[in-house]
Amino acid sequence: MAVPKRKTTPSKRDMRRANHDKVTPVQVVACANCGEAALPHRACGACGFYKGRKAKAVKAATT
Repeated sequence: MAVPKRKTTPSKRDMRRANHDKVTPVQVVACANCGEAALPHRACGACGFYKGRKAKAVKAATT
């Protein structure tokens, strides 16, 4: 059975573990129809358009 030859220092251990906890920021693009921020490859939440056509129905904002 394989056994470590030397003790792993806390610094090396923490550097190894840090790679699993990274959080990547959410990428957003401007909607081609209304200009709102939207997730790429998904219908816009504000207007419901995707690739230049209506993809889903959106409730009208009540103010």
